[in-house]
Amino acid sequence: MALGRAHSVAVSGVDGQIVEIEADIGRGLPGVHLVGLPDTALQESRDRVRAAVTNSGAKWPESRVTLALSPATLPKVGSVYDLALACAVLDAARQVPRKRLEHTVLLGELALDGRLRSVRGVLPAVLAAKKAGWTAVVVPMQALAEAGLVDGIEVLGADRLTAVTEWLQGKGQLATPEPFEAENGAARGDLSEVVGQPEARWALEVAAAGAHHLMLTGPPGIGKTMLAQRLPGILPQLSEAEALEVTAIHSVAGLLTSERPLVTEPPFIAPHHTSSVSALVGGGSGMAKPGAVSRAHRGILFLDECAEMGTKALEALRTPLEDGEVRIARRDGVARYPARFQLILAANPCPCAPPREVDCVCPPTARRRYLGRLSGPLLDRVDLRIRMRGASTEALLDDVGESTEVVRARVAAARAAAGERWRAYGWRTNAEVPGPALRQRFRLGRDAVAPLERALRQGSITARGADRALRVAWTVADLAGRQSPDDDAVLTALGFRDRGAA
Repeated sequence: MALGRAHSVAVSGVDGQIVEIEADIGRGLPGVHLVGLPDTALQESRDRVRAAVTNSGAKWPESRVTLALSPATLPKVGSVYDLALACAVLDAARQVPRKRLEHTVLLGELALDGRLRSVRGVLPAVLAAKKAGWTAVVVPMQALAEAGLVDGIEVLGADRLTAVTEWLQGKGQLATPEPFEAENGAARGDLSEVVGQPEARWALEVAAAGAHHLMLTGPPGIGKTMLAQRLPGILPQLSEAEALEVTAIHSVAGLLTSERPLVTEPPFIAPHHTSSVSALVGGGSGMAKPGAVSRAHRGILFLDECAEMGTKALEALRTPLEDGEVRIARRDGVARYPARFQLILAANPCPCAPPREVDCVCPPTARRRYLGRLSGPLLDRVDLRIRMRGASTEALLDDVGESTEVVRARVAAARAAAGERWRAYGWRTNAEVPGPALRQRFRLGRDAVAPLERALRQGSITARGADRALRVAWTVADLAGRQSPDDDAVLTALGFRDRGAA
């Protein structure tokens, strides 16, 4: 009897767990038996691994081979374990020494000819290996740049199984990642291209400064989509920690490339209005994949024509808007994905949506039903609501608003002020501050909150809405360079909620 051992990583959501792979070569008829809750793709790895080992010039044992993946109660999904399975068998057959294998995590799918293919989730897997105290990790060459983003662990790349076995035998060297320099993102339109709409532009600036949710309502062609598409341009770049957090999600989703392995700018995700619940919040068979809300983490989720979306899909946004993450249970376990995004909604006022409201031919019931898909609880979580009007001829021909660069500077200053104020408590933006902290620890003066008290007494705002209005008031004060909001800032925040179209 001979026993071999190797290690890989099981990725669930954006969390990883080390998996120990044991290979036992025992008596019995030749065959490969895989245990440890493998899924279909992993069950099929028996044939892939055997063919890859044979075609790489190594000898496959002519006896019974048992492969056990531990923890045995953890579901194993995908082909990421192929390389580790092959090395465990070669270790059991004493064809490779164990010295380096004992300190290395192995990731990658094997082709039948021994080539090493990339897999999803390499970045979170390397982060998990580093957190668990491992000193080295071997990944496919296609994922080398992605894995190289992690400091504090030796990252090596290989393109074939033979390269890995020669390295384990001390006969060759594996590739190391080259220094990565972040490139400028894709060119975006400038905010000065949006003519007129001063209220909407101001709301966009407030939304960017405080990471608030925004809804734009108005007839088609008025500039709702143009404004939303220019929001990422006035947001600050992601910090190093945020960039790794966002990149890990995109790695699991399979959206990274070797040319751009790191996401440095806030993502802009705009799903179609026919998207399902699974497409928005995540889902799929086996282990749940990240949805649009998670791919938009630390960025923008833009729902154009939101009134055309299904009610179930819209209501599914309520939990991630409050919690900042989604937890999806599927057959192979529960996946947790971060989902702290800015929601931007855009809608027409009615189904016919003429340029002038007086030309609307929709009956009152149709108008109510159209925007009625946006429920009160969902709209209550939207901080800023703007009703856009048609621009005049003079605005179209003569009006040129401030550029993205000018607005971005003000947004950066406001975010810096908020970050300095909340840093000791672990909050980054005004939108993240809990309501009880605003009402108790950072209570405003009686005069400042008087408009809010009147609105609560009149029933025109809920308790949740009051908390959100306070957050917006702090953002308005930050943009104005004040230390704390006054009654004008609170009135401005309430005004943003009153101007909605719901």
